[in-house]
Amino acid sequence: LLFSCVLFLGSVRMRCLTFAVAAADVQLVSFGANPTKFTELNDPVMGGKSTGTWNLSSDKSFGVMDGEVVDVPSLKAPGFIKAVSDGDFPDASSAAGELVLEVRSSTPEYKGFRVSFASGTASPSYACSGGGSIPLSRGCFKAKFEVPSGSDFTTVRIPFTSFSDKWSPATGEQTTTCAEDKDVCPTAEKLKGIKRVELWAEGADGKVHLEVRSISASGGSVVV
Repeated sequence: LLFSCVLFLGSVRMRCLTFAVAAADVQLVSFGANPTKFTELNDPVMGGKSTGTWNLSSDKSFGVMDGEVVDVPSLKAPGFIKAVSDGDFPDASSAAGELVLEVRSSTPEYKGFRVSFASGTASPSYACSGGGSIPLSRGCFKAKFEVPSGSDFTTVRIPFTSFSDKWSPATGEQTTTCAEDKDVCPTAEKLKGIKRVELWAEGADGKVHLEVRSISASGGSVVV
């Protein structure tokens, strides 16, 4: 914490001022010489037909999720594709303000982009399949995002208060929001131990092309 104090000798008083300082960002996903490893998973539920791939750019400076989300025939509703990274991610508890994505897309009209991360669960893959709708499946926090059109990478900021670990595994839509119940919100304690990061195309049919250069946690400015 930063303080500036002034001593007034005549009255023997001390006045201390507080300042707003920016918390350092914590990078969770990066590419380049040592790229974060992702694996592509397609909708396996009841004969899902959505297809996708995950690849690195030729210079390994960003990752690319490419594919198409289509209806699951038996459900007559959109399936999903997603890219998954498992591991021990850096402690992001000091940057509990927002998740920051550097992304671009040739399909900015696609409305089903989502990102999730798992923490505090014994099985990240199980939690990120159940979304809190089945027993012991809490701990996978998900939120929507949109990518502006354009040929340049852009920064997309998602407040952690927009995430919830209760959502429908059928649609990806949150069943309880952070605004409705603080119990579903990711806390600084949860951000200490992230074990999985996922990029989704879900809940909307259509062509999908998403390029990702980095994912970070940011604390923004705080008053100290």
